Amino acid sequence: MITGAESALVVNNNAAAVLLALDTLARGKEAIISRSQLVEIGGSFRMPDVMARSGALLVEVGTTNKTYLTDYSNAITERTGLLLKVHQSNFKIVGFTETVGLKDLVSLGKERNIPVVYDLGSGALIDPERFGLPHEPTVQESIKAGVDIVTFSTDKLLGGPQGGIIAGKKKWVDLLKKNPLTRALRVGKLTIAALEATLRLYLDEELAVKKNPVLAMMFAPLEIIEERCKKLISKITPEAKALMNISTVEGLSEMGGGSLPGEGIPTKRISLLPERINADELATRLRGNTPPIFARIEQDRVLLDMRTVYDNEVDTIAVALENICSS
Repeated sequence: MITGAESALVVNNNAAAVLLALDTLARGKEAIISRSQLVEIGGSFRMPDVMARSGALLVEVGTTNKTYLTDYSNAITERTGLLLKVHQSNFKIVGFTETVGLKDLVSLGKERNIPVVYDLGSGALIDPERFGLPHEPTVQESIKAGVDIVTFSTDKLLGGPQGGIIAGKKKWVDLLKKNPLTRALRVGKLTIAALEATLRLYLDEELAVKKNPVLAMMFAPLEIIEERCKKLISKITPEAKALMNISTVEGLSEMGGGSLPGEGIPTKRISLLPERINADELATRLRGNTPPIFARIEQDRVLLDMRTVYDNEVDTIAVALENICSS
């Protein structure tokens, strides 16, 4: 209902989803992928290593910066098991570039009767572009393009527990479900419960944007963030303000988690330039607070990104700063 896919399967992370798809559809066969998409994901796991472990035979096509549809079509043989596309979710190639769109790759797959698998990675169900942020491919767009299998994380941009979803054509998802690896990669009941609660929010996108912590932070308007800054500063005593040299500055929030590479989201930050201690010591004391408060250090200033702070946490930060000043 949410993605538009015919069928879906949940495993313990997106790397497992990719591994399962490759093992099922391309073990002992060739998997064709653009050279520019042989990415390294978290924990130093590299796509070529995952492909090798699955038993698929890696066939690289194109170059680092340019890959054409003819590169794929010319590489297809009777041993080809699938065409693989990987979203460059944690880096960006700019300049003299060319890449093959998903729709074109799907058309080639249909023409040659070869399944197309798309590793989307971060798994956006709501396009950030709707809120004035850079476009990020969504799961729904992938399904609409006709891809046979799309894999994506259930945490990251989706904002749920760690896991991976395999969605797509029932014919192919059913094959994956029958693979013995599926049992080894399945998730537990607590993950299923947390994921169900997360996905139910997406039945009402407005509710998801308000209640899902990742989306709420990501799409928070600058006006709201600025109000948090003002609220925090108003709760600090004049003596503490003088010791901390507290002010509001502009900045950029980095999404991280393999999402929106090279794109920052405009934000407002609290800047602290302590008088009695250096920035490192202040940041250390903030981390040692209960609950811990994590900050960034730039040019000897401690910066708190108020995009990542809930309204009911402002008082906690104010008290922590007052305690540090009085100690």
